[in-house]
Amino acid sequence: MENYDSESILDCPFAKVQKIVSGKWNMLIIYLLSEETLRFGQLHRKLPSMTQSTLSKQLRLLEEQGIINRHVFNQIPPKVEYSLTEIGEKFLPVLKELEKWSKEYEDYCNSNK
Repeated sequence: MENYDSESILDCPFAKVQKIVSGKWNMLIIYLLSEETLRFGQLHRKLPSMTQSTLSKQLRLLEEQGIINRHVFNQIPPKVEYSLTEIGEKFLPVLKELEKWSKEYEDYCNSNK
């Protein structure tokens, strides 16, 4: 890993990744969209403790960051689907490693009780 000084720390790769995954729900949204393309209502049902307002905000931010696609169908009633972009899919190995680490961490915590 490189060393970053106090002036460049906010521009380092870790800060950039943190900005994307810092939302409480962002990694879960990315995970769910890695499994399938989903409509807003489907996502909301899979994350029932999240308000619609929060989901809408997080989806908008992930779209602005280029992590997800928002596809609007030209029909009535309106239909919108969300999926991962190419760069969003490239985040999946990172997500897999975080899952692996989380399981190891859980085992570590359980063995130190």
